[in-house]
Amino acid sequence: MIKNYFKIAWRNLIKNKGYSAINIGGLALGMAVTLMIGLWVNDELSFNNYFKNQDKIAQVYQSQTFNGNTGTGPAIPRPLEKALRDGYGDNFKHLIMSSWTSDHYLKYGEKSLSRPGNYMQRQAPELFELDILKGEKDGLREINSIMLSESTAEALFGNEDPIGKTVKVRNEFDLNVSSVYKDFPYSSSFSETNFIIPWEKYLIENEWIKNAEDSWGNNSFQMFVQIADNTFMDTVTETIRNVKKDLNEDTAEFNPQIFLFPMEDWHLRGSFENGKQTGGRIKYVWLFGIIGAFVLLLACINFMNLSTARSEKRSKEVGIRKSIGSQRGQLIYQFLSESFLVVLLAFVISVCILFLSLNGFNDLARKEIEFPWGNGLFWLISLGFILFTSLLAGSYPALYLSSFKPVEVLKGTFKAGKYSGLPRKILVVFQFTVSVAFIIGTVIVMQQINYAKNRPVGYDKEGLIQVPTFSEDFSGKTDLMRTEFLSSGAVVQMSTSSSPTTRIWSNRSGFTWEGKPEGFQEDLAWTEVSPEYAKSLNLKIVEGRDFSREFATDSLGVLINETAKKYLGLENPIGMLLKDDDEEDPGPPLKIIGVVEDMIAQSPYEPVKQAVYVYDRHDNFSYYNLRLNPNGSASENVATIERVFTEHFPDIPFEYQFVDDQYGEKFASEERIGNLSSIFTALAILISCLGLFGLTSFVAEQRTKEIGVRKVLGASVFNVWNMLSKDFLRLVIISCFIAMPISYYIMNGWVQEYPYHINLKWWVFLLAMFGAMLVTVVTVSFQAIKAAKSNPIKSLRTE
Repeated sequence: MIKNYFKIAWRNLIKNKGYSAINIGGLALGMAVTLMIGLWVNDELSFNNYFKNQDKIAQVYQSQTFNGNTGTGPAIPRPLEKALRDGYGDNFKHLIMSSWTSDHYLKYGEKSLSRPGNYMQRQAPELFELDILKGEKDGLREINSIMLSESTAEALFGNEDPIGKTVKVRNEFDLNVSSVYKDFPYSSSFSETNFIIPWEKYLIENEWIKNAEDSWGNNSFQMFVQIADNTFMDTVTETIRNVKKDLNEDTAEFNPQIFLFPMEDWHLRGSFENGKQTGGRIKYVWLFGIIGAFVLLLACINFMNLSTARSEKRSKEVGIRKSIGSQRGQLIYQFLSESFLVVLLAFVISVCILFLSLNGFNDLARKEIEFPWGNGLFWLISLGFILFTSLLAGSYPALYLSSFKPVEVLKGTFKAGKYSGLPRKILVVFQFTVSVAFIIGTVIVMQQINYAKNRPVGYDKEGLIQVPTFSEDFSGKTDLMRTEFLSSGAVVQMSTSSSPTTRIWSNRSGFTWEGKPEGFQEDLAWTEVSPEYAKSLNLKIVEGRDFSREFATDSLGVLINETAKKYLGLENPIGMLLKDDDEEDPGPPLKIIGVVEDMIAQSPYEPVKQAVYVYDRHDNFSYYNLRLNPNGSASENVATIERVFTEHFPDIPFEYQFVDDQYGEKFASEERIGNLSSIFTALAILISCLGLFGLTSFVAEQRTKEIGVRKVLGASVFNVWNMLSKDFLRLVIISCFIAMPISYYIMNGWVQEYPYHINLKWWVFLLAMFGAMLVTVVTVSFQAIKAAKSNPIKSLRTE
């Protein structure tokens, strides 16, 4: 019986090749999109699954409140480690301090490269379950050791065995390779950790870290933990929440709250707002999950519409089968088997589409997703996916077709009811409602991205490059290098800074100034710069003056931005002093000599943060900022800079980045989401148009004789086109009026999440409506004009 069902299904497919192609093609496209989104969603949800104990691993986070605004992040003070070990050690299996991931120069023989990595305490390899390929498992036991990732070891040593070899780090100290570990996967929070150096070495090489041993106000470290087997995250968090506030009165005014942030949430739920967890990338997972479901539904609607539209052609078959004893249930099984066959063929094609497009998708999404050929679970889920899609697409046509009465069908008196076409119209309206909503949403997303990209940044990022200077070799040579770079002709201005132009690496508090409000808790972005910083960035001085080497007193001067002026409540800031209120070791007072225009150093979607630029008296810089000569080509200028750099630092690899590229990276995630949304929207529209094309073709075929009569009576091509098109255009217009308010409500809520956002424009909604109408006209016109130009004699010959 089942074999017979599939034979009949196959014959029907062959008999109606055009409609079969539309059905299979639409479903294949919809299933390919859904599978692709499914692989992307799975990749996002499985982030950090590399760690078997991820449900027990967490990072220690801290929330602090400044003037009613609560900030949350992983920066913690060093004394917290001892407090947790001594007072709450039973709650933890592992507890390790770590530096921030940063680039270091690594040199072996003549080979020199720069790689990011960390200083960590001894238990790190066990906590992070490092897969040791060579050397010791306890690779951080010796203070002068270094653990290398497999890729870094290969880059440095080639085919040599690296174990026991000496690597020079930052061109400052030598370390012996103790272990080589397998690289963390790209879908891991530690994918950039290419080396690990013992924490004790970090303390020895940095005096300021040793001095921070008892400093609760110095939040310059991070800590990772694995809780004990018999404990729970929430329980431990409640236990340690007030540990900092209880042990240090000086920071209690900021209401510091210590808590564990589980590894399971790092990637998808890492956003906090005013102390509350607000989500993160999980919203994109939901977004694409919804898009995938709707795209599949649109493809299924095509199948439903075309199957039910051609019902009269199958009515006699149903009547005969019922008259010879077929039960309705048997007919339902038959039509569902046809649906299953179509979906199965569509799935095979969709797998081919997915396989061929996966590399391009990975490039666009910055993923490394592989097709899971050997994953049994994937194929099991795929079988369920095929069965579900078969039921979704085939259930309504099967129920509809099997309901025909055999007597009416065989007598020739069967006619579709007055409202038989209503479900098809509703489904078409639904299809285009979704498509129009996708269009509106995609346009608004791209508008928001472009709005932020075109926001004035406050400085000239074009023709500005940054060169990292992560070595003591650069200390004391700033003036020399400035002279060398300027005399080379490739650079017109140079400065140094303690953080990159597009980031804020340090924040400071604990100052007093004249007129400071009682109880005011300041939080200032802090950057140490050389005197030429504003000139090299083309920062505009709006009050006072810039730093000058001619004034020795400027070494205790600062520039503040416009936001800081308002934030600190300074009407006339020039000449005012910022005094360190540290009673034990106060620094010298700093004099405000100028106010600069606000510049965006963090997210372009957020307000500019209050910032202070301090004269760098101690060579505490991490970057050269070089303004290229606009009269020369960028490539030639960079080549000249590299030559000058290498002459003075032959053992350090020359690296640089254009600041406009750095700034562009701030939009990378949103742009990827926007581009992917655009592609999926285009595919959704294409699927809807395929269905519309099939319906138009059927209507034209159904009304062939009517068209012939009208043409004989003098109807023009336009008259026939109008007759066939107006109903579909009416449905699309209805779709637009349903989609527009829904889209407005959803997208207005989305843009309101950004402090710096667009206002929704009415023309976007009209554009989407006219776009949908244009696509409809083009789709319908092909079949309508073809029918209008057909020879009426052929259609009327039998009359």
